[in-house]
Amino acid sequence: MTLAGFLTYALALGIAAAIPGPGVIALVARALGSGFRSTVPMLFGLALGDVVYLSAAVLGLAYIASTFGTAFMVIKYAGVAYLLWMAVSFWRKGVTAEKVAAQSAGDALSSFLAGFMVTLGNPKVIVFYLALLPTFLDLSTVTPVDFGVLIVLTFAVLVAVMIPYIGLAGRARHMLQSPRALKMLNRIAASFLAGAATAIAVRAN
Repeated sequence: MTLAGFLTYALALGIAAAIPGPGVIALVARALGSGFRSTVPMLFGLALGDVVYLSAAVLGLAYIASTFGTAFMVIKYAGVAYLLWMAVSFWRKGVTAEKVAAQSAGDALSSFLAGFMVTLGNPKVIVFYLALLPTFLDLSTVTPVDFGVLIVLTFAVLVAVMIPYIGLAGRARHMLQSPRALKMLNRIAASFLAGAATAIAVRAN
């Protein structure tokens, strides 16, 4: 795979990642409700989910989407259930002024897993990689070096594209610290999370 191929792949992936979808909505909602720092693990989870699907495409395992359809359904609805749980939590209580800077240690793992499940809950991601990758390389002849570069490039591009989203949402959260503003913020975050869950649930497998 040539340098031009890698750069073209990165550009195409960056454009696709920047288009708001369930993953972006979930990240923004999390950042609005919990701040930038606690949302970063969720971003890493999302990116890792993409790497899993990228790996499946590169290794020629696209058939798992149909072979293990039940497993995908379980993962999909587990992600939906988690997002809905987060939405209900934000709607009922959410973040108070006292909690703006406070996050428990356990939040990092739950945030990471939420991001991972959001991506795995959308098997269409693998279709994107299957459609994109053959444009730049023959999947049957990909080398270990090509594979490694693609993994690093995919993770880096996704993080670079998503960081501004959660950064802006995190700043907006700190600008709205009055009880009334926080209540509105919690309701908005809850609505976004519920919207992301709905988008994942109604998508065809």
